[in-house]
Amino acid sequence: MQWNRSQAFFEQSKKSMAGGVSSNVRLQSQPWPLFFERAEGAMIYDVDGNGYIDYVLGQGPMLLGHSHPAVLDAVNAAMRQGQLYAGQHPQEIEVAEAMIRLVPCAELCRFGLSGSEMVQAAMRLARAVTGRTKILRFEGHYHGWFDNVLISLAHPVDESTPRTPARPYLMTAGQVTSVQDEFIVLPWNDLGAVEDLFAAQGHEIAAVMTEGMMCNTGGIPPQPGYLQGLRRLCDESGALLFMDEVITGFRLGLHGAQGRFDVVPDLATFAKAMAGGFANAALVGKAEYMERFAKDVNHSGTFNSNVISMAASAAALKELEKDNGAIYDRLEETGADLMGGIQEIVGRLGLPVLVQGVPTAFHMSFTELSAIHDYRDYAIHCDKARYDKFTFEMLKRGVRLIGRGIWYISAAHTPEQIAQTLTAVEDSLRAVS
Repeated sequence: MQWNRSQAFFEQSKKSMAGGVSSNVRLQSQPWPLFFERAEGAMIYDVDGNGYIDYVLGQGPMLLGHSHPAVLDAVNAAMRQGQLYAGQHPQEIEVAEAMIRLVPCAELCRFGLSGSEMVQAAMRLARAVTGRTKILRFEGHYHGWFDNVLISLAHPVDESTPRTPARPYLMTAGQVTSVQDEFIVLPWNDLGAVEDLFAAQGHEIAAVMTEGMMCNTGGIPPQPGYLQGLRRLCDESGALLFMDEVITGFRLGLHGAQGRFDVVPDLATFAKAMAGGFANAALVGKAEYMERFAKDVNHSGTFNSNVISMAASAAALKELEKDNGAIYDRLEETGADLMGGIQEIVGRLGLPVLVQGVPTAFHMSFTELSAIHDYRDYAIHCDKARYDKFTFEMLKRGVRLIGRGIWYISAAHTPEQIAQTLTAVEDSLRAVS
């Protein structure tokens, strides 16, 4: 493949945009940040005319596939009525009622534009409700790029690193050290460590903030009983359980990670898959807590619940809910076929490759481990440089992947595309072996 036009655009973009990109994640692209011009279904096309079977899917939102007609038609119709009212409109109610109908913990809802900002609203609310300030979070979990949450995401660890509470690790220049006092950080999937912490400091903790499944780091499902254990500890101590479902919401099932893993948090954030590729986000939760937004807890935003975002979400959720969520049967089958195909190939080639997660969002890594249980397993035992080489080999064969190892499946992926992908997997594995 040739990427000459992309390279030229990248050189041009560096003259007007810092680093030539608008998100630091895109700096990691190989051979350089590619420029795209269209996408449809499970395919995305760059400015050089190359087409790729896409498992990046906009970093997760395109659960229905790119340019889904129902979503685009709804947005086209809505935007002709206006884009931004700075006031209420009926479609907000439609989307809020859908969230309450589908999400186990949702009794009331608030909308924003990004997962990062709704996480901030959830933390503010938890502190207001409990009168406490400390928040427990976990190594390798991503809760947005803001100063006070971009911590302990990808930090140095080794086999000797204690599993006791660690001082939060700052991830960027410019962060103030005072944010380290707001959080307690533990390894994930270790209920005993959380129990020890609550025994000593449970009275200080406003919320336990967790992903329902670690998607960005290792595709790690919760251990059986782990999320239920967090629920119990929160109930016993008066802390709130806050589940960040920005990635997992509607991707892991019609009822999110909380439905898939059978736990009901107090608060949950959603974004990505809830709007079919448009910018929308929500904080949902129990009414007794959410009502504080109407009293003494501020949550504001000029573009919150704008016409376009609400139309996109209404259409996307309607598609997902059709026939009692029948689309998820196809998603699960497609993802399981791909996971199984990769596992067959690596077994036949005798390579140290692990595929784990759930069919709609699974992780692939070069490791001798039989399972990755937490961030430390991922950081210490996975060969990330080798996976980077693998993703580039896949790109050359017309398959676009995320360098962190997570694969996202869409309802638009076809059996033929899965077969093409598996051929590329085998060829690429041979190339990096």
